[in-house]
Amino acid sequence: MKLNKEFYLCDGLTLSRNLLGKVLCRKTENSVLKARIIETEAYMGHGDKAAHASKGKTDRTAVLFEDGGKTYIYLIYGMYCCLNISANVTDMPDCVLIRALEPMEGMDAMCRNRNTDKVFNLCSGPGKLCQAMQLSKQDNATDLTGDRIWIEDDGFVVNEIATSKRINIDYAEEAIDFLWRFYIPDNPNLSVKIKKQKS
Repeated sequence: MKLNKEFYLCDGLTLSRNLLGKVLCRKTENSVLKARIIETEAYMGHGDKAAHASKGKTDRTAVLFEDGGKTYIYLIYGMYCCLNISANVTDMPDCVLIRALEPMEGMDAMCRNRNTDKVFNLCSGPGKLCQAMQLSKQDNATDLTGDRIWIEDDGFVVNEIATSKRINIDYAEEAIDFLWRFYIPDNPNLSVKIKKQKS
């Protein structure tokens, strides 16, 4: 079942947890790619020095200041895209970074997209999963209730959620220490293996 608009109209911390176990779907010219969300990070907009939106509304972050339920995709290191899901309501610019996925359908296509045959390495990081799922800056601000990119609930139950500090945000002062990374522990597709803290 495709998630509806209301699912995304909560704060970024809540959405980060609620997205775990859901299925990211991407329709391409030849197939539909599907992968389970197993690792997320919350970015809380106002007051979160790790968040792009903390410095105010810009052309790049404008989509985050709208109602949640859209993609926020940007480039890092000049070469890798990162997929975020916008959260909350207008002028509350929270979002959720999708850090890792567990491939489910369309793995042959994902392997071609990544030029690898290592399944556990296909989507084990923000840049990797964007390559595997054929997501680019052209997909920024896509409405997730549409038929190009969407997220489904297939009934999968997450029995345990672990937390840690977010990854690679050394610039974020006190926000470095916030335990706002959420993941399904012991999954071989995780981006980073860290001793888990149950929550």
